[in-house]
Amino acid sequence: MTILAATCLPQVPPERLREVARAAEDAGLAELWLWEDCFWGGALTLASALLAWTDRLAVGIGVLPVPLRNVALTAMETAALERMFPGRVTVGVGHGVQDWMGQVGARAASPLTLLAEYLRALRGLLRGERVTTDGRYVKLDDVALDLPPASPPPLLAAATGDRTLQVSGQYADGTILTSGSTTPERLREAREIAAGARAAAGLTGPHQVVLYLLTVTGPDAARRLAATGEAGTAAVAGDAAEVAAAVRLWAGAGVDKVVLHPDAADQDPVGFVRFAAEQVQPLLG
Repeated sequence: MTILAATCLPQVPPERLREVARAAEDAGLAELWLWEDCFWGGALTLASALLAWTDRLAVGIGVLPVPLRNVALTAMETAALERMFPGRVTVGVGHGVQDWMGQVGARAASPLTLLAEYLRALRGLLRGERVTTDGRYVKLDDVALDLPPASPPPLLAAATGDRTLQVSGQYADGTILTSGSTTPERLREAREIAAGARAAAGLTGPHQVVLYLLTVTGPDAARRLAATGEAGTAAVAGDAAEVAAAVRLWAGAGVDKVVLHPDAADQDPVGFVRFAAEQVQPLLG
């Protein structure tokens, strides 16, 4: 069964997030997702607050930019979240927007190498392993978490290009696909590439595919979608029935989790999560 989630955009001020979290939980939303853009609120800090304000709601972070965060620190914070809120956390990582990484002096000459090294080390640390590695970017000398989680949370990777999909397939528990770069054909290709990388590495377990679906609702939705330039990709404009139809389409194409995200013009994050949970989810059966 495809899981339906919704996104709270990073532009939403942190002081509004308690209201969003409570609305999501009260409406029965399965998961609320965040992503970390420069230079808004830090996603791990915000996720911790969302989890503390709720009792059931699961929180996904998709994604953290790996050049911005030392892998040991990401492991420490992720482990703490999983220990405090077991089974309610999903963490995704990605290359980061390269212009932003350049602004903070963290741009990597080879983002792909960095991501592969980072995923290998992060997985090991979250499994409670003692990790020593001397990579091009990730360097750890006999590092282990003193308080690892009882079981590591799902670790996902954002991927667009073929080589990044191979890295995600080999080292992550799942792949996050973005709305603007995903078409049904590209989804099929992405699944094949990730599966091929897993088979080559001798991996047989499941590999989750998560899709961000740009969702434009309300007055003049079609025009607003056209203005985003994402029409024709993973995007939908319309009412709950039209959004539910799009979710079913992508689920039928092989997506395991659809994360609805609003367009930048949507100024009602509470209304958006309620729309997803109360109007779209019941239509999915």
